[in-house]
Amino acid sequence: QVQLVESGGGLVQPGGSLRLSCAGSGSIFSINAMGWYRQAPGKPRELVAGITSGGSTNYADSVKGRFTISRDNAKNTVYLQMNSLKPEDTAVYYCNAHLVRTDLRFVDYWGQGTQVTVSS
Repeated sequence: QVQLVESGGGLVQPGGSLRLSCAGSGSIFSINAMGWYRQAPGKPRELVAGITSGGSTNYADSVKGRFTISRDNAKNTVYLQMNSLKPEDTAVYYCNAHLVRTDLRFVDYWGQGTQVTVSS
């Protein structure tokens, strides 16, 4: 059994900041790539930022320079620091992990999602 548990969402004013966390637990042998996706109402889920096990990162053009993804491999945790938030960043944010379970199977897992609302 593997779980990804997200935290840190909420309501923030435009220009504000939030930090999302996603912690993996359970039968994890190792985690390869991790990432954050988001889905706004009526829109498809989109990649926000990704990070490899070696620390290489990639970002959606819409968040470059404002969001920073990082990870703590010892804690199986990925973070998303979001600065200069805009109303168009409002969405449910999902954590994703490509990992190897203790049974040595490669599996893709998703968190339950956390709501981020940017509004005055």
